[in-house]
Amino acid sequence: MEIDVYENYGRFYDEFTIGMTFKHWPGKTITQWDNHNFCMITMNNSPLHLDVEYMKNHKHKKPIVVGLLTLSLIVGMTVQDLSGKAIANLGYEEVKHDGPVFEGDTVYATSKVLDMRESKSNPKAGIVKIETLGYNQNNEKILTLRRNIYIPKKK
Repeated sequence: MEIDVYENYGRFYDEFTIGMTFKHWPGKTITQWDNHNFCMITMNNSPLHLDVEYMKNHKHKKPIVVGLLTLSLIVGMTVQDLSGKAIANLGYEEVKHDGPVFEGDTVYATSKVLDMRESKSNPKAGIVKIETLGYNQNNEKILTLRRNIYIPKKK
């Protein structure tokens, strides 16, 4: 007996409807290691993200997690529900950092289907427009993003 481990991973275009909402789980607690490692692999050495002493005199008083790490984690949290079967992410129309994220914060995400259309070039696929909101453990909005996902049809 063969088991399809990807059967419930993502959705086909036909399985989405406009207005459909998702609460992505689990969340992710961002550690100092996560933030510092991301800074190093992306060559971002800004003291805003790495220097505790420098940040003591800053408005936030402590290092801020790199925005692209926050974006990457939140997009990653959506894959199982949204884009696991995707052909491609076509683009991010809007990314807004609504609030700071700090080491030790736990991030969560929700998504809503805003629009759908069949592909003009591929009758076996469609494009789903999604808005994803990121929140911290205090339910404060930290990120808003909109993207278009190119997804195959099931039929």
